Amino acid sequence: MFMYAFSIIIVVVSNMIYHICSKSVPEKANPFSSLFITYLTGVIVAAIAFRFYKSDKGFFESFDDLNWASILLGFAIVGLEFGYIMVYRSGWDISIGSLVSNILLALILIPVGIIFYKEGFNINKLLGIILCIIGLIFINKK
Repeated sequence: MFMYAFSIIIVVVSNMIYHICSKSVPEKANPFSSLFITYLTGVIVAAIAFRFYKSDKGFFESFDDLNWASILLGFAIVGLEFGYIMVYRSGWDISIGSLVSNILLALILIPVGIIFYKEGFNINKLLGIILCIIGLIFINKK
């Protein structure tokens, strides 16, 4: 139960920092220079964290268990981070841009979860979808 709650706290806190930093990248800075430093920092942090993660395998052996997803995730993360930098540069408020993108993401992932991961669907999820769409309409209404 601890990891169930702790993991979501990590995601929320990291996401908060992520959006603040994405919005704080200087307007004149090349976004890919920013991403280069971001990933360089990430490599260093991951290398240090690797030492503390309990595993039977060494550093190089641990790569044997990976598949295509790690490579595609790299492309997706660059797209995501570049996208958010541009979202904020184009004028979205930090309180709205993230909300709109996450609601749209959730709406897209519902059929993905149902079709590819055999997740359930019920009336509560339908009501949630309807409320999300209504929320998108209201939040973007000028």
